[in-house]
Amino acid sequence: MTTESRFQALAEACLFEASIAAKLAATRDAEAALSSGSPMPGGVATPLPAVRVRFPERPILVEPRRLPRRSLSSPPGRVAFLHAVAHIEFTAILLAWDLAYRFAGLPEAFYRDWVSVACEEARHFEAVRARLRDLGADYGDLPAHRGLWELAEQTAGDVLHRLALVPRCMEARGLDVTPAMIDKLKALGDADSVAVLELILREEIGHVALGSRWFHHVALERGIEPEATYFELLGRYLHGEVRGPFNKPARKQAGFSERELARLESLAAARG
Repeated sequence: MTTESRFQALAEACLFEASIAAKLAATRDAEAALSSGSPMPGGVATPLPAVRVRFPERPILVEPRRLPRRSLSSPPGRVAFLHAVAHIEFTAILLAWDLAYRFAGLPEAFYRDWVSVACEEARHFEAVRARLRDLGADYGDLPAHRGLWELAEQTAGDVLHRLALVPRCMEARGLDVTPAMIDKLKALGDADSVAVLELILREEIGHVALGSRWFHHVALERGIEPEATYFELLGRYLHGEVRGPFNKPARKQAGFSERELARLESLAAARG
C-alpha cells in the first residue's frame, strides 16, 4: 500500500466508519506514522462528500435547542456538561481529519498539522470520557447536537471558508468560554474535571493558532486580504451572530490581531 493510499484509508476509516473504536484506532495509527517521520500526504483526489461522514448510533443527535439546561452544581448537571464537552472533542477529531482529507493542493505541513490536531483531539476526547466514566456515565448516554458538523458541511467546498468558520470561529469560541467553566468547577472542588479542561484549553490555543496560520496562508496565496475576508465570511455564514465576551489573551496567542478583536467586540456589542 502506498503512503497516499494508507493516508486515505486511515482518513476514511475515521470519517466514514460509525464505530468510535475504529475512529480512534485510525487516529492512533496516524499518530504512529507522524511520530516515525513518515510522509503525510493529504487532500485525496476524489473525497467522499462531507454529508456522508458518520457519527456513532449514540449519542442521539438533536437540534441544539432541544438539549436541556442543567446546573453545573448538581451531579446530573456535571455529567451533562462533561458529555457536551466530550461531544465537542469527538466532533473535533472528525473536523481535523476532514481538513486533511478534503482539501488538496496545500503544503505537506498543512496535512501534518491537521492530523496532529486530530491526534490531540482524540486524547482530549478520551480524557473527558474517562472523567465521565469516573462519574458513572459514558459518552452516548445523553443526546448531543450536530451544530459543529453542519457548519463543516456548509464549508466543505472551500478550505478558506472552513478555516475561517471552524478553527477561527467555533473553536475559538471555546477559548472564550472555557476559563469560566474551569472557575466554576474549581469552586465546586472538582479538581479532576478542572485538570481535563485546563489541558484542553492549553492545546486548543495551538489548534486555533494553526487555523489562523493556514487561513492567512490560503488568503495570501489567493491574493486577498485576510482580515476583510474573515469578516465577510462571518457575515455570510453567521449573519452577525457574533458573541462575546472574548478571551483576548488566548485569542492573541492564537493569531488574532488587536484590530480583529476590536471589530469582534463591536459586532458582539451591536448584537446586544
